Amino acid sequence: MQLKIRLLKEIKSVLVYVLLLAPWACKAPEVDKDLPFHESIRLNQIGFYPDQQKIAVVVDSENAKDYIIWDIDKRAIVFEGELTEGVTRTLSGRTSRIADFSKFSQSGNYVFLLRGVGKSHPFQIRADVNQELGIASLKAFYYQRAGMEMEEAYAGIWARPLGHPDEEVMIHPSATSPGRNSGDLIASPKGWYDAGDYNKYVVNSGITVGTLLSLFEDHPDYFENLDLNIPESGDQVPDLLDEVRWNLDWMLTMQDPADGGVYHKLTTAKFEGMVAPHLAVSQRYVVAKSTTATFDFAAVMAQASRVYKAYFPEESVTYLKAAEKAWNWAKKNPDVLYRQNEMNDTYDPDVVTGTYGDGSAEDERIWAASELFVTTHNLSYWDELAGADQTYKLPSWNQVAWLGYYTLLRHQENISLLPKEWMSTLEINLISAARSQLEGLGNTGFRSPMETNPGNFIWGSNAVASNQGILLLYAYRQTKEQVFLSGALHNLDYILGRNATGYSYITGFGSKTPLHPHHRLAESRPDLPPLPGYIVGGPNPGQQDGCNYPSSFADESYTDETCSYASNEIAINWNAPFAYLANSLEALQK
Repeated sequence: MQLKIRLLKEIKSVLVYVLLLAPWACKAPEVDKDLPFHESIRLNQIGFYPDQQKIAVVVDSENAKDYIIWDIDKRAIVFEGELTEGVTRTLSGRTSRIADFSKFSQSGNYVFLLRGVGKSHPFQIRADVNQELGIASLKAFYYQRAGMEMEEAYAGIWARPLGHPDEEVMIHPSATSPGRNSGDLIASPKGWYDAGDYNKYVVNSGITVGTLLSLFEDHPDYFENLDLNIPESGDQVPDLLDEVRWNLDWMLTMQDPADGGVYHKLTTAKFEGMVAPHLAVSQRYVVAKSTTATFDFAAVMAQASRVYKAYFPEESVTYLKAAEKAWNWAKKNPDVLYRQNEMNDTYDPDVVTGTYGDGSAEDERIWAASELFVTTHNLSYWDELAGADQTYKLPSWNQVAWLGYYTLLRHQENISLLPKEWMSTLEINLISAARSQLEGLGNTGFRSPMETNPGNFIWGSNAVASNQGILLLYAYRQTKEQVFLSGALHNLDYILGRNATGYSYITGFGSKTPLHPHHRLAESRPDLPPLPGYIVGGPNPGQQDGCNYPSSFADESYTDETCSYASNEIAINWNAPFAYLANSLEALQK
């Protein structure tokens, strides 16, 4: 009798459990099939590592509460939760609430479903979730190569004829020197197209190459066998270094062999039209030497000398000699700053392409001295650093001092000659700056360091987000504090969709990505999807291009239109920090 009663109770319990699940069970098949995508759900559209914090942000859905994680392949509910009660505000005043499903770590393909509202873009959870993204961010530099035919074996549908061989580049009147007269022709092949245009600029190449070489120095083992599917793949050199070498070869041609000074840029007089490279045939010039370009060149070549020594010992020597020669010229000419308007008042033809002008060469001097000191251990370069400003400043093309300081910290165990107190100050300033990026994180609408300060939204704001991520990763390297690694991941989540526009800002990655970047290579082939792996500039309330924007709020000032060079252009100096962030996170997972 007791056995019968117990069996009845167990059956009753099972029935109650089934009835409780019935509402979800009935809806589950319909959820995946019928619930529409809803713009209010913002999350990383690529996905998450199993052990990282996993957050979705829900905007303007005050009455929503319950959510589930739906397994796309198994067509089953695998996790359930509730949105936070607390409401925060975005920069535009919209309400936002958080869904934290960090406890769920099973690998698979999923969608986030908000009951009564809709579903998110799909995403993955897996151990190498950013590997393809990281590879694409580096392969993007291959697509930017000048002076090379893009073969189908490597470029796929984006194959194209050779453009800009740059075998007959004219000396602009501003660039004359003994042995090089106005109108003379020199060869200056290879290199990367700088951005959406087809010109090549030493200053912007400087921070780009420096960032990529630092990525290799920080994670050499990760890149030993990483295949980018470029023409050099399969040789004895890591693909990342092969790719960077294409631009280093060009940079070497920008140094005047007579005195060591470096031309500021190789450019047409005016920007060319939105045509394919082989159809853009205007005369190209090397223009005016500058102190900033020369110090940047010295820094890059000094770093390249030590990085490539194991692979190309003879080129390593060439790089160092070029660096030292450039250093000597810049020290003798500390104030030769690039002033394009003044130059155009004196010389013809007028040059109206990107200026990369700068009011000071002090940060470039610090960067060059740091790289030369680490490479040579020559104390004369330390003398240049002893009284330098150690205040942290987030790197950008016109603020490069901390590229050098990152290098000093990276190699601190091998440079015991530096005073411990000076190095300690450097480390303290870095960690303090990293902590400041995280202040107020919990009060932001999208829970990213990028959103803690509206001033972060400038021209190239996505590069700010990426460089913040690099800072946080260096702080993590110094302290092993998980909060810094989490902060870097939050900014990656921001870039990939957890933001005010709902875009994943990387072409070809995510469900809602830029389709019309300001990029001549893309615009010249409108029949194709945009080249993959490029980060676009991102929200910019300056809106300098005059295009139509859907919003004037800082974090919403983005438009996916070709005309929008202020928010939707690509640039090598933006792709490099993003490539660092994505690949470094992946390397750390290994």
